[in-house]
Amino acid sequence: MENIKIRDVRTILTAPEGIGLVVVKVETTEPGLYGLGCATFTQRSLAVKSAVDDYMKPFLIGKDPQRIEDIWQSAMVSAYWRNGPVLSNAVSGVDMALWDIKGKLAGLPLYQLLGGKCREAAAVYRHADGRDRQEVLEHVMALREQGYRFIRCQIGGYGGRGHTLHTPEQALPGAYFDPAAYTRSVIRLFEFLRTHLGSELELLHDTHERLAPIDAVRLARDLEPFRLFFLEDVLPPEQIDWFRMLRSQCATPIAMGELFNNPREWLPLIQERLIDYIRVHISQIGGITPARKLAILCEAFGVRTAWHGPGDVSPVGHAANVHLDIASHNFGIQEWCGLSERLQDVFPGCPQVRDGFVYPNDAPGLGIDLDEEQAARYPCENRLPQWTLARLPDGTSVRP
Repeated sequence: MENIKIRDVRTILTAPEGIGLVVVKVETTEPGLYGLGCATFTQRSLAVKSAVDDYMKPFLIGKDPQRIEDIWQSAMVSAYWRNGPVLSNAVSGVDMALWDIKGKLAGLPLYQLLGGKCREAAAVYRHADGRDRQEVLEHVMALREQGYRFIRCQIGGYGGRGHTLHTPEQALPGAYFDPAAYTRSVIRLFEFLRTHLGSELELLHDTHERLAPIDAVRLARDLEPFRLFFLEDVLPPEQIDWFRMLRSQCATPIAMGELFNNPREWLPLIQERLIDYIRVHISQIGGITPARKLAILCEAFGVRTAWHGPGDVSPVGHAANVHLDIASHNFGIQEWCGLSERLQDVFPGCPQVRDGFVYPNDAPGLGIDLDEEQAARYPCENRLPQWTLARLPDGTSVRP
């Protein structure tokens, strides 16, 4: 088709499971031809909506939707300042939608446009949490019965829970945790799990950047005997220089990147082979266009992909993850939160999980749609998160 232009760009906010999701719909002058993209930055969803509606839309109207690379490059510098989560998510929503349109024009699923299948499905990991070690074990065993062989294990959420905290008077509100008690509980947890499960399952853990660098190094080393599949986000982006020390101390595989925005954050880790898995939030870095380039870069250095896939990625974003997984030679593992029936009603065509593997469908483009009438039944609430307000026992605010 020739002379197709972008006719309209809209953001759709919906929260079928109480988590704010941001989806961008790019409509074209060809009747019925549109694309969907994920722009979900849950904690600042209204800022992303404004970026799309007030800035991206006038920038895009009248442009050729098939010129994905040029649109991505020019959109990233349109605001002059770049590599921030709000604008990158806005660009991502458009970028994914343009790839969706490209696939529909070609009559092919996205993975075919990325080089075709390297595998039939992508192995996923699920989350097993619990109030104590026994409850975590029970949840792990339940997931194993469902066919999962990669399971992330947490005890009491990020930073742990149930520890005795000694706090000063008039301590400010926040998500308090004790780093020393947390690390002790993690070591005991994996000793317990390996004792009861053996070495059959691949176990993972996410520190969620809760530790001081030297404590993170010590934890990675102490977990080495339990042979984790990987230790996730052990350090915050501001402390990436510590990965050199971590690598010199132990062989625990490391996954990193959930909070990354800027290529300067991941380039040294990849080039120096200081991590084993890259796990960026694809919409956070600008969508499919930069993610496919990042995957290819990682392949040259022996780093595998493990894209971020929690509940605050829309099913459109999960579909994009899966297409990249299927087409990337250096795929490692895919985080999977599970898509409820309600989400699947709002987003027809969701990828499907069977026996621990997620499968894309063969519909053109991303293969997923959005029922706007259903989406409108679940409006987003504009509320500030509390779990991000991590504090040490003395009340000190810590990242993330």
